[in-house]
Amino acid sequence: MTAIKSDKTYKTGYLDVSDGHSLYYELYGNPNGIPVLFLHGGPGAGFSEKDKQFFDESVYNVIFFDQRGASRSKPFGSIENNTTQDLVSDINKILDSLRFDKVFVFGGSWGSSLALVYAIHHPERVKGLIIRGIWLANKYGLDHYMNGGIVEFFPDVWERFAKLVPEGKKPVDYYLDRMLSDDKEISDKYAYEWAYYEMSFYTINKMEDPAEILKTFSYKSMAILEAYYIKNNCFSHEDFIMNNIDKITNIKVSIIQGRYDFICPPAMAFRLHASLNNSRLNITNAGHASTDHDTKETLISELRRITS
Repeated sequence: MTAIKSDKTYKTGYLDVSDGHSLYYELYGNPNGIPVLFLHGGPGAGFSEKDKQFFDESVYNVIFFDQRGASRSKPFGSIENNTTQDLVSDINKILDSLRFDKVFVFGGSWGSSLALVYAIHHPERVKGLIIRGIWLANKYGLDHYMNGGIVEFFPDVWERFAKLVPEGKKPVDYYLDRMLSDDKEISDKYAYEWAYYEMSFYTINKMEDPAEILKTFSYKSMAILEAYYIKNNCFSHEDFIMNNIDKITNIKVSIIQGRYDFICPPAMAFRLHASLNNSRLNITNAGHASTDHDTKETLISELRRITS
């Protein structure tokens, strides 16, 4: 099955939520179709046109929105009043405002984390989960990604990232401080390097040039908010998702996980699957990117299966 690529966005707008934040959203597909909420990654990456390729516009009614501080939402890159709990509250406000009662939730990477946290808090509003690149927002995942775990696989990439950090400083804290600098040149430099680091092992599609990938989305808001959330342990207790998994154990869940995902190691997907009663684990010949061929095709087929 190939993806539907034509655009059918039928509504766009901004929704004022709280604390001065205004979220950009789009409704895509069939207004009477199967309701799906799309949660982008990062935090802070925002959604893009390529994210629509997974949804048959004649079948699905999809809510896309940029989370607080991300991409087109306002204020751009803001860390003020921006927590996981705020994002969970925002989802309810979006669903209520757009008159969606229950939805299938589709998300990858940080989007998988947020989807799971939302389902734990509001299982009554979730028809099912289609989640990719599982990130449990726990110490294991944080240490792998930002405390040197990646050096085992990409020592050159880690060296480029870490050499900008003075000895004795924590990479996340130092990068965030630099990205929040009033000096635009410094802020832009460290945001670019943070995002370049992630894009250096994002995909197995011919190991695309990270600089080219960065031209395709709002990497600066992603860099700032990723660092901010990681510094604050994603505003949750250690292993919150797994410690509360009993609240969603019977929800239909499709897990799609790249075997060669260096950002979100497959161990997290296996652990999640083992704790659920109604899940399917799909291991793909892919990296972290949703556009890696095997992952893309599996996302499309699993979306069809779980919503049928």
